[in-house]
Amino acid sequence: MSDNLIEITPSAYTCPLLLKHLLHYPMTHAPDQEIVYRDLRRHSYRVFRERIGRLASGLADIGVKPGDVVGVLDWDSHRYLECYFAVPMMGAVLQTVNLSLPPEALLFAMNDAAPSAVLANADFLPLMEKLADKLPSVRKYVLLHDRKEQPTTRLPIECEYEEMLEANSPFFQFLDFDENTRATTFHTTGTTGRPKGVYFSHRQLVLHTLGIAAEYGCAPRQGRISREEVYMPLTPMFHVHAWGSPYVHTMLGNKQVYPGRYAPDVLLGLIAREGVTSTHCVPTILQMLLTAPGSKDVDLSRLKMVVGGSAMPRALARAAMARGMDVFTGYGQSESCPMLSGVHMTTAQLSEDLETQVERRTCAGLAAPLVDLRIVDADMADVPHDGKTRGEIVTRAPWLTMGYLNDPAASEQLWAGGYMHTGDVATWDADGTIHIVDRIKDIIKSGGEWVSSIQVEDIISEKSGVVKAAVIAVKDAKWGERPLALVIVEPGFAGGSEEAAQEAIRAHVGAYVDKGVISKFAIPDRVMIVKELPLTSVGKVDKAVLRERHLRDEVA
Repeated sequence: MSDNLIEITPSAYTCPLLLKHLLHYPMTHAPDQEIVYRDLRRHSYRVFRERIGRLASGLADIGVKPGDVVGVLDWDSHRYLECYFAVPMMGAVLQTVNLSLPPEALLFAMNDAAPSAVLANADFLPLMEKLADKLPSVRKYVLLHDRKEQPTTRLPIECEYEEMLEANSPFFQFLDFDENTRATTFHTTGTTGRPKGVYFSHRQLVLHTLGIAAEYGCAPRQGRISREEVYMPLTPMFHVHAWGSPYVHTMLGNKQVYPGRYAPDVLLGLIAREGVTSTHCVPTILQMLLTAPGSKDVDLSRLKMVVGGSAMPRALARAAMARGMDVFTGYGQSESCPMLSGVHMTTAQLSEDLETQVERRTCAGLAAPLVDLRIVDADMADVPHDGKTRGEIVTRAPWLTMGYLNDPAASEQLWAGGYMHTGDVATWDADGTIHIVDRIKDIIKSGGEWVSSIQVEDIISEKSGVVKAAVIAVKDAKWGERPLALVIVEPGFAGGSEEAAQEAIRAHVGAYVDKGVISKFAIPDRVMIVKELPLTSVGKVDKAVLRERHLRDEVA
């Protein structure tokens, strides 16, 4: 095999796949393009590139070395985008700290990654003051803020972010190093136990960026991204690199808009003023955007939106499409960087009727370029492409995490059999289209039948007057498990009677049994009308909390 290796001229540049190379294209094609932060700042890519150099120089000046971990706690901002590049490009590791984790979980995540320096927004100073004594690895703190006056704190602040950039050179020398060098790390939100740390190399992030560009850039029309997009994240930048999108849109030289802390009026205002065309979010955020005060006065028809994190209800997809939005599913997870599959319809499919399009847009689509995706049974044998037989999604791709940080046992479980296990149950059609049935831990086993909580939630969400639904399994002496539905409804639903509301929802699900869509075991024995549902830090319904609450209520 070694005899077939290519010959390398001694003077040839072998070009390792490093994040710094993503900057060549935009600096040639779009150096004057804008990067916008709320209504507080806008500057060109030229300035952005200078600020990356200044940030690296400043971090080196306070003692950050190659291999060190730098933790960041900030809202979605131009500063975060600069950290996405400067920290890994200098050979250090960027930890995007999940700022919505409970304090004890956040403390675990930071100690697990062991940052030597932390860049913290002033909004998180009270939290960091409580945790500082329990973070032995942290030697330096840098303050980030948008306030007129610098806030005071008990933390030993080394410097303020903008002052550090102003005092340092933009001409930091970003050297080459091994493309397999770790670039980023972050911790999954975790629905059970402690959050798990995943990590990604420069090579993986570059290939993931190119993979997204191929998947979305080759789409005929629907979901297509180009060099003329205006991008704004609606997924926190601490979560899976904002789904990798900032890297992609930076490479393309697109105008980028960063909203800071999410607020519906701010988001809608930026979409209108800056002409945002491309974004991504979880269903909860999409629903918030569509129902926020003043939303109907904002034109959303130019917006392409990738929805992921949890299943997109068909009713929500219809509502978005009614506003002219190109809304569609992207599938992946924290461990997969995250892209695994997506929905990009052909020109012919775009002429299909509304319901067929809704069905297509809300499935998981087809595997993305370079992704080896399988659906397998317990023996790792592929299940038939019949749209019915269920199995677990397992996968290989160049950008999957190689394991969990400091957890070899869980890492081996993740990669059992040489494929990464997603924990998602799915079916696939003859053409390879993937339909997510449920998470393995969320599927309901009742009377010998497997009931998809996702499917029942989607059916309940079709009922007029239902705002949001969550379905969990509860223990049952006769059937093993039964579905319990927790539903948020609009005021006045079913005449305002809770009992009538419960019966109306059960009857609505029962109608789908009569149509042969679902089994009778899918009809919830109980429906609880609730005012709110617990969410994870990235806006997904936290079913672990719901199950725990139900068990606690049963014991009480």
